[in-house]
Amino acid sequence: MERTGGGAGERTGEGSGMTDARGPGASSAAETLATLEAAARILAETRSILVIDWPSRDVPASLAFAGFTVFVKGGPGPADYAAWELDRGEPVARQLGREPDRVDLVYCHRPFGELPGIVALAGRLGARAFWWQTGLTSGGGLDPSGCWVPPEESRRARELAAAAGLAYIDDVYIADAARARGGPA
Repeated sequence: MERTGGGAGERTGEGSGMTDARGPGASSAAETLATLEAAARILAETRSILVIDWPSRDVPASLAFAGFTVFVKGGPGPADYAAWELDRGEPVARQLGREPDRVDLVYCHRPFGELPGIVALAGRLGARAFWWQTGLTSGGGLDPSGCWVPPEESRRARELAAAAGLAYIDDVYIADAARARGGPA
């Protein structure tokens, strides 16, 4: 598996990834393409995704439309899980009442301080990849599709994921990647 966000993969070194960009346009087109290709490879190997919070309904809906098995954690309790499925062509949530037995990928839109617990959950559920989205722009503004991460947090999150044996992405909006991927898995 590739690790994006400047992780071990075809892109290495400080400042080489979109996440480490110092401002708009700092990444080259080749780096952007490499990041998108790595995200596409991870999604190609993914069938089930656990979504822990999201910046907009676009995330679980796009994943369901793309054919993934989508689980969401909707609160802090052990029974706060639901599945997003298509019903007559529309994504709907169905309560599960328990965590899924296994997932391939864990996506989260939570603060950096919560990542160690989320990465541990990903490992417990047998995930192969961890995808973190901040919802921030490089200027510090909020954007539901924003993926900018302060470089130090990106590095530390990458290290957490690597220590758990997980591929890591933090610089691609998962809904865009799912739409680019196309139909069902």
